[in-house]
Amino acid sequence: MKMARSEKVDYREVVRPYLVGEDVAEHPAQQPRRWIIDFGQRPLEATLRYPAAIKIVRERVKPVRETNKDRFRRENWWSFGRPYTAIRAALAGLPRYIAAGRVGKRLLLTWCEPWTCPSDLVYVFAFDDDYSMGVLSSSTHSAWAWSQSSTLKGDLRYTPTSAFLPFPWPYPVTDEQRERVAEASRRMISRRQEICAEQQFGLTRLYNLVDEGAYADLRKLHRELDEAVAACYGWPKSIAQDKHEIARRLFALNAEIAAGQRAYDPFAGRDGRSVAQQLGLPVD
Repeated sequence: MKMARSEKVDYREVVRPYLVGEDVAEHPAQQPRRWIIDFGQRPLEATLRYPAAIKIVRERVKPVRETNKDRFRRENWWSFGRPYTAIRAALAGLPRYIAAGRVGKRLLLTWCEPWTCPSDLVYVFAFDDDYSMGVLSSSTHSAWAWSQSSTLKGDLRYTPTSAFLPFPWPYPVTDEQRERVAEASRRMISRRQEICAEQQFGLTRLYNLVDEGAYADLRKLHRELDEAVAACYGWPKSIAQDKHEIARRLFALNAEIAAGQRAYDPFAGRDGRSVAQQLGLPVD
């Protein structure tokens, strides 16, 4: 394939920031520190439009892929692993999305630009709104995740099939409740970003200090978020951070939903996607 001399190559189309779990936990801005070449679902002939990129892949990746036992990876040596079409489709068109490390002392979530490519050590949530970020960042979701996920050396090992898909979101929720959660989420994230930028450390270091008693204002913002989410469920403030009581109530709520005893359609009218699609999981 020959390119016209006047054609300008935009390498941003195939060279992307690469986010791993350590970036979410340790980088002051939760930003990727690596870059990857990602040709997506382009056939080999289409990659020739990016001569510098395909040259690197041909020299550094192809020799390794030729010995790979996985037939797809061996025959599609220029592709970035599996195509993960479900995730790409779920994120398409979003101005941002939520990412979280798979394993850690805490479930840490951050906003990502659509250009960013998540690694297989990161889970992505196809939400771009502050309300969803608030719910997922709350003690309610964390308590459920700890009760339903496995652990690795004492750390939370978040699993979408057990922790995300069956998580009972608040429903119904009024516009006022939704905005209260969204505003609390924005304020909490803004403050923690400010601290991390000033001190030049990541979220793990930040929350270790919070546990020791530092940054009382951030702790207060988290409590306000937890109370706002609890209110969406109709719960009192007194249990907003009681992980055992929260897990008990969510389990009972989940059972009612599964038995058809309670109406449940938390994403109705938003974008028509199912819960599985919000996480980029395959849907039959």
